[in-house]
Amino acid sequence: MCKEETLIAAAVQMEGKLGDLDYNLAQARDMATEAFVLGAKIVALPEFFSSPVFLADDTPDLTISDKNNSALHLLKTLATENSGYIGGSALIRTGSSVYNRYYFVEPDGTVHFHDKDLPTMWENCFYEGGSDEGVMSTALGGVGAAVCWELIRSQTLSRLKGKIGLAMTGTHWWNIPNNWPLVSVALAGISKINQRLSSESPSRLAKAIGAPVIHASHCGQFSGKCLCVPGSTVAVNYQSEFVGATQVVNAFGEVIAKRECSEGPGIVMAEIALGSVAPTLNFRPEDFWFADLTLLHKLFWWHQNACGKSYYQRQLRKDIR
Repeated sequence: MCKEETLIAAAVQMEGKLGDLDYNLAQARDMATEAFVLGAKIVALPEFFSSPVFLADDTPDLTISDKNNSALHLLKTLATENSGYIGGSALIRTGSSVYNRYYFVEPDGTVHFHDKDLPTMWENCFYEGGSDEGVMSTALGGVGAAVCWELIRSQTLSRLKGKIGLAMTGTHWWNIPNNWPLVSVALAGISKINQRLSSESPSRLAKAIGAPVIHASHCGQFSGKCLCVPGSTVAVNYQSEFVGATQVVNAFGEVIAKRECSEGPGIVMAEIALGSVAPTLNFRPEDFWFADLTLLHKLFWWHQNACGKSYYQRQLRKDIR
């Protein structure tokens, strides 16, 4: 459990550029520094703060080597120079594997990490799942890490509940395509549901585990590719935007600071009490999802998982050669 104390927490909402590591790290550095200067003791950066993650006509290398880890170096510098705590995830290549690795760094430079357990949809093109619990023993006590759709799966709640007094989270949650006219009109209702699921997931997580949540999001438009057939590179253009909200949530699930993705890049800050309370929202550990996903969400999940996994394996073998 976390020590029972009150701290100023901040979450950063970024608008990154695909594969532009220098730009993205500079944006993360400047916004995190601003948050620390304004009094934050803990800062959350988004999932994939080193680069948004999607396929393009000529997708650049989005990974960072664990042997020359500029993302981790930035986090350690920010933590030690500002005597604060900071977390965020990046695509990290270690050996012949790539992971979506969430780092949490303490003021003395101590590093903890969690590898996301299951890639979401086309994220499967870029990394494989990890197997750690995501519970980190820190000077603050137990701190948990969860990113994006980990927030809406019951196995995440099972591994965190009763073990932490703070959850560090972030998302890279995109919406349905806006360049498929008939689809966009027909699925307008699904779009609203998707946005609601993303916005509400940090609060629902807090209620289910009884711990405060600091949550950072991506924002902005993007234009990429969506694979059509597993084992093939056939793809269609996919233009969309990131949805949800950057927010700070207390242990009772009450949102005490929030910035919608539609508001653009920015910082939210609020005072939170570390530590756990009795959960106010039940879940069933045997259920896969901790959310009322539509059938379309589930179908797209399984289809894109299959397309992405085969792409990752082909690309991995190519890189090894």
